[in-house]
Amino acid sequence: MMTTTQNKTIASANENTQVATEIHKVGTAVIGITSILLGGWAVACMTAGIVVNGGPVGLATAYFKALVG
Repeated sequence: MMTTTQNKTIASANENTQVATEIHKVGTAVIGITSILLGGWAVACMTAGIVVNGGPVGLATAYFKALVG
């Protein structure tokens, strides 16, 4: 009887560990996908800013003007 109780405890702890591992994997994947999307959006915004302002120098000038007022 005591052996059966020990086996159930070990199986339960093992199942909890597997569930926690899967939750961590899903969380890591969600954070990774979100980072890729935000990074792509940032690149698109910077590219659009460079195109609109006529190049990197124009973008830097416009940025400085926006900060100064």
